[in-house]
Amino acid sequence: MDLSWSHHALTRRRTLAAATGLAAGALLPTGPAFAAAAQYTNPVIWQDFADIDVMRVGDTYYASASTMHYSPGAPVLRSYDLVNWEIAGHAVPALDFGAKYDLNGARGYVRGIWASSLAYRPSNRTFYWLGQIDFARTYLYTATAVEGPWSRLTTISTPYYDAGLLVDTDDTLYVAYGNTTISVAQLSPDGRTQVRTQEVFRTPSSVGTLEGARFYKINGQYYIFLTRPANGQYILKSSSGPFGPYTMRQVLLDLRGPIPGGGVPHQGGLVRTQSGAWYYMAFVDAYPGGRMPALAPVTWTADGWPVVQLVDGAWGTTYPLPAVPAPPRQVAPMTGVDTFDGTSLKPRWEWNHNPDNTRWSVGNGLTLRTATVTHDLYWARNTLTHRIQGPTSTATVQLDHSAMRDGDRAGLALLRDSSAWIGLKRDGGATRVVTVTGLTMDGNWNTTGTGTEVASAPVSGGRVWLRANADIRPGAPRPGTFSYSTDGITFTRLGPAFSMGNDWRFFMGYRFALFNHATQALGGAVRVTRFEVSTP
Repeated sequence: MDLSWSHHALTRRRTLAAATGLAAGALLPTGPAFAAAAQYTNPVIWQDFADIDVMRVGDTYYASASTMHYSPGAPVLRSYDLVNWEIAGHAVPALDFGAKYDLNGARGYVRGIWASSLAYRPSNRTFYWLGQIDFARTYLYTATAVEGPWSRLTTISTPYYDAGLLVDTDDTLYVAYGNTTISVAQLSPDGRTQVRTQEVFRTPSSVGTLEGARFYKINGQYYIFLTRPANGQYILKSSSGPFGPYTMRQVLLDLRGPIPGGGVPHQGGLVRTQSGAWYYMAFVDAYPGGRMPALAPVTWTADGWPVVQLVDGAWGTTYPLPAVPAPPRQVAPMTGVDTFDGTSLKPRWEWNHNPDNTRWSVGNGLTLRTATVTHDLYWARNTLTHRIQGPTSTATVQLDHSAMRDGDRAGLALLRDSSAWIGLKRDGGATRVVTVTGLTMDGNWNTTGTGTEVASAPVSGGRVWLRANADIRPGAPRPGTFSYSTDGITFTRLGPAFSMGNDWRFFMGYRFALFNHATQALGGAVRVTRFEVSTP
C-alpha cells in the first residue's frame, strides 16, 4: 500500500503505464512426466486474502492478510502443505483504534488493517503480529497459539508502514518498513519499544515505488522483499547486517499471472519447506472478488538471489505439489454450511467495522438484533460478512423474521462500495421480500446512494430463504443475482442482475453480508438458522 490514497492511484497508473519487460525465470519442465505428477492449481485460495506474510513453524505453515475495516482483523491462516488452508483465528481481536471503527460518528472504510507482519519467536514460543494504523502508530500483538487469545503487547509511536518483522538468529527483533524510502528499526528485547531506526535503501526513480516489506535472514544474508504495486517484485540483499548496505535485484515484472483476467502476482512472502524447498506465496488482483493467493516454487542463484520458477514464461496455473510430510488432519473448509452452533462465530466470519456485542448472539442460530437506526446500510452496525468463493459461488441463508418490527430491514447483501441486497422490509405490519440496488460510495467512501427497490413480492409466515449468486471471475464487471424461497426447495429469481464492479480502489473484494437494521426504532430481531456457501 502507498502512503496516501491519491498517491496509490497515481502510483499504480504510473507503474502500470511505464513498466516494460518480463521477469526472467527458470522454466519448469513440461511433458508427460511433469503432467503425471500430483499437482496443485492456482490460486491456492480463491478468496480475498491480500498482502500475505507466510512462515513455517515446525510442520505447520501460517499466513496473515489485510482486512481493512473488517473486525476481527488480520486473519491467521494455517496449512500443512502450502496448498490447503484454513482460517485459524485473528491476530487483532477488535479494531480498537478509535470511534470511527465502531461506526460512531465516523467510518473506517479502507483504513484499519493494511499490509502487516506475522512472525514466530522460538525463544518464548510466541507469535507476533505487527502493523501500523492510520499512519499514526504501530501496534504489536502476541499469542502463544494462533487461535488466540491475542493481546496487545505494545504501541510504538513510529508508524511502520507496510512492515516486515524479522526474529533474527540471535533473537533480536527487527522491522523493515517504508514506501520508496526503506528503513529498518530495531526493537528492545521485550519488543515493546524502538531502540533504533535507520534508512537503509532509497528506491531508484527508474523503478518507482517499492513497499510491502518482508524481512528475512537466509544463509547469513539479510533480505528485504518488496513489491512494486501492482506489477512487480524486487528484493534487497545485505551481507553486512540488517542495516545494510543493500543491493537490489528484480524478481518479476509484468509477469503473466495464473488467473485469466487477473493481474500480476506480487506482494507476498517467501517460505522454506521442511525439505529445504522454497516457495513464493503472492496475491493476484482479481476483482470483483478481491486479491487471491497464488503459490510458485523458487530456486536460488549461486550468488544468493531468488528466481521464481515459470511455466511457459508465466506464473504457472499448476505446479507439482510441495513435498511435505502427510498432514495430521484435514484443514477446516472455508465454505459449506454454518448453523451457528457453539458459543462463538467461526473464524471465517468478520464484521463490517466493530460490532455492538450486546446485540448479537450465537447458539441455536445467529440472532441479529437491530443495532442502528439508519436508512444507510454503510452506517449500520452488526453487518456480518463472509468472503465469496471464486470463480462463482452461491450463498443461501435461512432466516426467521418473525421478530422484525415496522421499519426494519434485514437480508443478504453483495457488499462493497457499490452494493445490492435481497431481504425483508417490514412496514405497516406487512412483510415483503425485496431486491435493492444502488447502494453506492464515492472515492472518499462517503455514501452517495442508499438504494432503490427494484423488485418485491409479499411473504407470509415467519421464515424465508434468501439466495445470492456471485460471479467473481476477474477482468470485467460480473453479475450477481438474487432469489428467494418460502420452502427452501423452489427458488424464485427476484429482480435484474446486479453488476459487481471490478475497480481495485476499495481494495477488499465483494463479500456476502448478513444484516439487520432499523429505520424507525430499535427492538426488532432476526435469526439466521442456516448459512451455506456452495460452488457449482
